[in-house]
Amino acid sequence: MSLMSSYILVLYYSRYGSTKAMAEKIAEGIEQVGLEAKVRTVPAVSANSEATEPDIPAEGHVYCTQDDLKNCSGLILGSPTRFGNMAAPLKYFLDSTGDIWLNGDLIGKPAAVFTSTGSLHGGQETTLLSMMLPLMHQGMVLAGLPYSEKALHTTTKGGTPYGASHQSGDGSLGLSGEEEDLCVALGKRIAELTSKLSDSI
Repeated sequence: MSLMSSYILVLYYSRYGSTKAMAEKIAEGIEQVGLEAKVRTVPAVSANSEATEPDIPAEGHVYCTQDDLKNCSGLILGSPTRFGNMAAPLKYFLDSTGDIWLNGDLIGKPAAVFTSTGSLHGGQETTLLSMMLPLMHQGMVLAGLPYSEKALHTTTKGGTPYGASHQSGDGSLGLSGEEEDLCVALGKRIAELTSKLSDSI
């Protein structure tokens, strides 16, 4: 794996902007280590089978392609909570990655997860765990946040050892200082692991 052309993919779905804000903070942490962060999103899904999204979103980050995922050196996956699980648009995208799984393209690459919930006990940890399952099937090396991160001891909102999290309320609550710190820390952790794994190959 050559770090000259490598990037870490920060792939997320966001409905009201909270998960997007987390993705951007995580990207800051990746870039503090000196690696490229490629931030991508996925389109919404509709119960109307004829509804489609434009190929390029009107604003924000562009949609992730299969090649974006296949060629990443590391992955950080984020979703808002939907009844203690990842949101359908992200699950829909992951369900389309059978060829990547069959080819083993993600085996041995580091990965982490993050989420945003409306309420403090709205399923943050179960959502993080739900996102880990397909990454384990892809053969990725999962990492969380160690308790050496001081913000894990002081946060009164989001933040778990399973990954970064955020309590957004009705969508109007911005990231707290501790939540920002843990997002940056998660980006740095995966970037550092990516560098170490690259050095050992």
